[in-house]
Amino acid sequence: MSRAIEWILLGAASFVAIIAGVRWHRPTRLLPWLLLAGSIASLAIGDIFYALDAMSAADACYLAMFVLVAGALLQFTRGGSLLVDRARLIDLLAFACSTLLVVWVFVIGGSGQIGKISAADVIGDLLLTGVAARLVFAAGRNIAASLLLAGAVGMLVSDVVYPLSPGPVTEAGYIVLYVTWGLAALHPSMTHLTLPMSPRPTPWRGRWAALLGAAVATPPVVLLIEALSGTVRDGVVIAVAGALTLLMAITRLSDSILQNSQAASRERALRTASGALVAAADPPAVEEAVHAAVAQLMPGRPARVVFTVDGAGVPPASASPPHERSWLVGSDPYETTLVCPLWLEPMSVARPSGGALILTARREVLTATRDALEVLAGQAALALDRISLVEAVGRRDSDQYLRTVIGNTAELMLVIDDDQRIRYASPAVHELLGEDPLSPLATLGDLVHPDDRDQVRRAFQSAGDGTLFCSLRRSDESQILIQATYRDLREDRLVRGYVLTLHSVAGPDDPVDRLPHRDHVDELPAWVNRRSAQHKFRY
Repeated sequence: MSRAIEWILLGAASFVAIIAGVRWHRPTRLLPWLLLAGSIASLAIGDIFYALDAMSAADACYLAMFVLVAGALLQFTRGGSLLVDRARLIDLLAFACSTLLVVWVFVIGGSGQIGKISAADVIGDLLLTGVAARLVFAAGRNIAASLLLAGAVGMLVSDVVYPLSPGPVTEAGYIVLYVTWGLAALHPSMTHLTLPMSPRPTPWRGRWAALLGAAVATPPVVLLIEALSGTVRDGVVIAVAGALTLLMAITRLSDSILQNSQAASRERALRTASGALVAAADPPAVEEAVHAAVAQLMPGRPARVVFTVDGAGVPPASASPPHERSWLVGSDPYETTLVCPLWLEPMSVARPSGGALILTARREVLTATRDALEVLAGQAALALDRISLVEAVGRRDSDQYLRTVIGNTAELMLVIDDDQRIRYASPAVHELLGEDPLSPLATLGDLVHPDDRDQVRRAFQSAGDGTLFCSLRRSDESQILIQATYRDLREDRLVRGYVLTLHSVAGPDDPVDRLPHRDHVDELPAWVNRRSAQHKFRY
């Protein structure tokens, strides 16, 4: 009875430790740890029945424990951060299980005292140890994975030595299992065992398929050989091995089907988005197509989507190259941000401001769809670059048309960008200023006298049309007072700037217009000062 109480305390402590670790550390996926806690509880109940000599109930609990452990291992390897490709692991485990079955039945099974060892338990322990060792190898210095491996090795050792020599010492492996698995859940590194990563596509190889097929066919063949020999001595072992290999084969097949269906759905969504982005004529249409594509790529998975074309509010990449295709921001597995920049290096001249597709959702959801979202962001960037280049070509053609139509007119006209860079100046402006031609990088501020630049800057900072008065500098450092009437056509798809019509306020023979600005106006003659005051207060 005292042994039963000890197993109750050990099992309860380990179970509570796993539940507490899950609540404290909040791993990305709870199910593998909950299944592990269930397996510990089932093992503890089986040990209690074993201590009370209820062998049939104990065997049932041990079998349930192996089923729960198998489910936990499948969850640990499903889209985990370590085993991004579990197909090869499943193939090898299935082949190892069938090999152990053959060795046990035909080599060890009838060898005297060794026959007391439960072959089903040993096979299950070896598979558990193999997966735990693979986790440790992939994780490196991960304490939780090492503790899981230590517990699996402890259970394997006890399952081998306890039937040969029952006693407290040979039971120590089970105690190690309870303690190490509870500590594994309490250690903070347990969260890294379920962090998601992008799945790695597995190419089809005929030899791996043949290996899996041979593993599945081995248990029926062994059963057939024993039946033909007259007596089926290892029916339980064959049944357990057959169930394990069949479970792994079904898992392998379901993984392949799931990956194929997900790839097909992503391809369909990207194909639909590509057609919508090709037909988009402006940035709002591009944004609408991107939102629709995200809804198709992440169905039933809530996500906050932000589509910006000017680069404002884009979280920086802390440890990524300057032109990384995407990066994750935040360590919370339940709310992580994925940033996909809308920037293509060959087309950076078209949209130097960039932009980004920003999504916030669960980390595992973003990781599973990251590749498709990067492709979607690239297609959106191409669409935005195409729209920008089409608009630039349209503006160039519009400017060329304007030059052709008013090339011989005496009207003073300027077309400037939002940053006051002069895109077009009529020939009359060149004649007025005495400069032919203007610099390609010239701005309106370069033509305006320094005393008037502030008011010109303030005028163009506010939206809408208007009129202003200012002085323009000629090439001979003289000045001329002009009235500028401007129209705000920045929203016009073909203009994207201001159109200015200039009128000279003073006559061409006005002597004050030919005199340069001076810091001390007292040095000028009185009649010039009077005329200068008239010009100053005229606007």
